[in-house]
Amino acid sequence: MADRFDYIIVGAGSAGCVLANRLSADPHTEVLLIEAGPPDTNPMIHMPKGFAKIAASTQHCYYYEAEPGTAGRGGTETWIRGRMLGGSSSINGLQYQRGHAEDFNHWERDLGLNGWGWRDVSRIYRAMEDHELGGNEIRGAGGPLPITGTRNRTLLMDKLIEAGGELGLKQFEEPNSAEQEGIGYIFGTMKAGRRWSAAKAFLDPVRGRRNLHIVTDTEVQRILFEGKRATGVQCLQNGRPVSYNAHREVIVCAGTLHSPKLLQLSGIGPAAHLASLGIATIHDSPHVGANLREHLLFTVQYRLNGNYSQNAQYSGWRVLLHGMRYALLRSGLLACSPYDVTAFVRTRPGLDRPDAQLVAGCMSMDLAAWEGFSKGIKLESQPGAQILGFGLRPESQGSVMLRSSDPSVAPRIVHNYLTHEQDRQVAVSTVRYMRKLFDGTALRPYITSETLPGPGVVSDADILAAYERMSGPGYHATGTCSMGTVVDANLQVRGVTGLRVADISVLPTQISGNTNGPAMVVGWRAAELILQRSLASAA
Repeated sequence: MADRFDYIIVGAGSAGCVLANRLSADPHTEVLLIEAGPPDTNPMIHMPKGFAKIAASTQHCYYYEAEPGTAGRGGTETWIRGRMLGGSSSINGLQYQRGHAEDFNHWERDLGLNGWGWRDVSRIYRAMEDHELGGNEIRGAGGPLPITGTRNRTLLMDKLIEAGGELGLKQFEEPNSAEQEGIGYIFGTMKAGRRWSAAKAFLDPVRGRRNLHIVTDTEVQRILFEGKRATGVQCLQNGRPVSYNAHREVIVCAGTLHSPKLLQLSGIGPAAHLASLGIATIHDSPHVGANLREHLLFTVQYRLNGNYSQNAQYSGWRVLLHGMRYALLRSGLLACSPYDVTAFVRTRPGLDRPDAQLVAGCMSMDLAAWEGFSKGIKLESQPGAQILGFGLRPESQGSVMLRSSDPSVAPRIVHNYLTHEQDRQVAVSTVRYMRKLFDGTALRPYITSETLPGPGVVSDADILAAYERMSGPGYHATGTCSMGTVVDANLQVRGVTGLRVADISVLPTQISGNTNGPAMVVGWRAAELILQRSLASAA
């Protein structure tokens, strides 16, 4: 391995894998990709339904406690993140969403972030994608990332889509339509019955490049500086300290929770807070760790009056048969994403675009037995169905701040849900919309009763009180190293040189949908910006 690299990429998640692929395409450029977790060799990583086993593995996941602020929804909850090659794309729910065009146009038009409008971003999406429906003006074909529709199509979910039509929802061919509105079956990052993580899509094809160096089980603890120029990283590798030097740039792709932590540990953050922990300030950047935004999920569950549920398929002898089918044919329930149907809806009159996303499946969780992903997922013994909903663009903002100068100490995460009145309105109207769907004439013959939160939860106050008991994170947190405050539109960290952040922590507002696709776009766009600068310097 080289002693000195042109680029050091911190974090082999969705963005980092893309960036490593793109930067190492030049054989004269030495690229080092550093991942804190292990390689992605566990077979459960690559089985779509294997995420439940991997999510319970402390070797492959981080578990962080996120606490409430002084207002809004209370309660402490556990946030999980992937800790392996592929990062959270190796344990996520596989849904592939691009976000609404207006999300990106708002950044460019209103926030002055040139190059981040839908015209540029949609071009990147099309270049990345290999969509099973083929390419057109919206989606791409022939790219490195396969996008495939779920094969788990059932009577109950067909009826759910039909019920959406009763409410005026268009049935879409695939969720990422031009207007991003309607209801239909899920498409995800899968191919031939296998999960296609960012590592699978972007690292596996190029691992043979002699100029791409990948090290795992290596925790980056600090960014090294000479004056205000980033020159490398200090790491802990197998219990021993090691440092790597960067000739051109260090690019932090550690995610919304880890990237601000690393910047603060390295002296970039609110100066007073850093001083209180004994950390010398390299650059006073008060917004590092601020602007945390997360989708808040609420679950509604129903008891079914017949064998329309798949709960029983995940226990006893049936799950063994599904395991054999998967091993032999890469098909069946274990080859499908966790959920089957998604919808983008306007929960109230007068909106110019959808304000909530819904996700549903033919199963129901035993939430009374829920102890977190680390304890495994249990389904109900009786037939049930589940629908989740969340507001797409939360205004409530939390934070991620250091507790200690010791890199091994987890940061303080404050989720701060439902502190903004608009978020509370969307939360209530989303629950009412989910109930309308399941009360439609298409579904009514199959439903016995609502089991969660229960038919007695009716008023706005009742629904918000239920959020206190049974809502949770979407695992889509963004914003803690935001463009416009912490980094510029080129993703360069303000106040220093030789340092960028390239992951969804740079998103100034939340994306309207799941975040794996947008994370890969950030990695691709970062590579473009870095290569453009490199060409300009050479000229």
